[in-house]
Amino acid sequence: MAAFDEMTLPDGKAREVYRRLARWLDGAPSELLSSRRNQAELLFRRIGITFAVYGDKDATERLIPFDLVPRIFAREEWRRLEQGLVQRVRALNMFLADVYGARDILRAGVVPSDLVYRNPHYRPEMVGHKMPHGIYVHIAGIDIVRVDDKDFYVLEDNARTPSGVSYMLENREVMMRLFPELFHAHRVAPVENYPDALLATLRSVAPGTASADPTVVVLTPGQFNSAYYEHSFLADKLGVELVEGRDLFVRDDMVFMRTTEGPQRVDVIYRRIDDDFLDPLAFRADSALGVPGLFGAFLAGNVTLANAVGTGVCDDKAIYTYMPEIIRFYLGEDAILRNVPTWRCREPDALAYVLDHLGELVVKEVNGSGGYGMLVGPHASKGEIRSFAAKLNDEPDKFIAQPTLALSTCPTFSDEGISARHVDFRPFVLSGADGVRVVPGGLTRVAMKAGSLVVNSSQGGGTKDTWVIDG
Repeated sequence: MAAFDEMTLPDGKAREVYRRLARWLDGAPSELLSSRRNQAELLFRRIGITFAVYGDKDATERLIPFDLVPRIFAREEWRRLEQGLVQRVRALNMFLADVYGARDILRAGVVPSDLVYRNPHYRPEMVGHKMPHGIYVHIAGIDIVRVDDKDFYVLEDNARTPSGVSYMLENREVMMRLFPELFHAHRVAPVENYPDALLATLRSVAPGTASADPTVVVLTPGQFNSAYYEHSFLADKLGVELVEGRDLFVRDDMVFMRTTEGPQRVDVIYRRIDDDFLDPLAFRADSALGVPGLFGAFLAGNVTLANAVGTGVCDDKAIYTYMPEIIRFYLGEDAILRNVPTWRCREPDALAYVLDHLGELVVKEVNGSGGYGMLVGPHASKGEIRSFAAKLNDEPDKFIAQPTLALSTCPTFSDEGISARHVDFRPFVLSGADGVRVVPGGLTRVAMKAGSLVVNSSQGGGTKDTWVIDG
């Protein structure tokens, strides 16, 4: 089946939302686009966003590939997508409050208990502790794919420490510098207010013991972390301190930051450190990245962690398969955004089907991420398929399988000119005491090679700006 192209209709004409851009591209000389691409590369080099392509012989740091051609959503398309995102994240927060609380969904048999209790990201220490306003996932990144002009599918939920928002913001800034004429011709919804929305969200969930002007910090593992640029970028945009574990200490179940003027109480921590490393007294004793006593202060209600401890249960791909039922259980609604059809290999009938059709399916580890540890059947060798079949027979509970989707394509500027490349999308959803916010845009990831479905930047994919326009 041919992939749905988001700009071009089967008859060769541009979809209405892309018509102005298509006319501009038709009239833009390739020399102009090449020149602007070089300027964009220079800007990103100054900014300092780099990445490594794993498997490269030299494994050197490179600029993240950036595509000049924006991806466009019409306002009505975005409205439907936004409604689905808000619905999904509300259900995720209700699910987490339940599995660490009354466990109604487990007792009802809607989600198998063992999927939760045996999940490596489930934290028994969180049982019985309610989060302020019932919010566990303050910042969510929901990965979306599109296969036609109507339907969006959720590929996976990212509820721990979703990354990529710095690229969304930097992509927009570079595009506005390089293509002011395009912005003049389109009514593009702004994304620059994301830092303000994020700060408002974080401040809204400050503990009740905080002052009227709560102190927010960004907690990073340090400069050797692959996402350190984003951590420092966000702290700068938020106007708050970027701290490492050694910059904080706990006294009387309250968190303080060391400053030149003495200790300052910290109320909200936007943490970019995994649960295991947050507190050596509560989790991994060998962690040098966390803050001794931090988890105790968190449970005492004297500091808010965004996201809360234990949210990784929702990142599990087996839990993902139950999201339509989870939404129906808590909200009494059908899911607005569909799941990708999925076989749970833990179920005998599903396992039998998957083993018989391995050459056609994508098989993923339930706790995998970044595109690693998976089998893409249509592109796998017979030896790889045999090896994966053995893994499935040995530990079926660790895997799910999905059809190979024909991801939508968007126009992309390459050395050969404008051509179609496959894309996915990660919008960011903010949940605070004052409601749920979705900035009109997000991170579009694009496969830079013709025919490739690999959009992860860690495996050679690139990014492009995402526009939501009012006609």
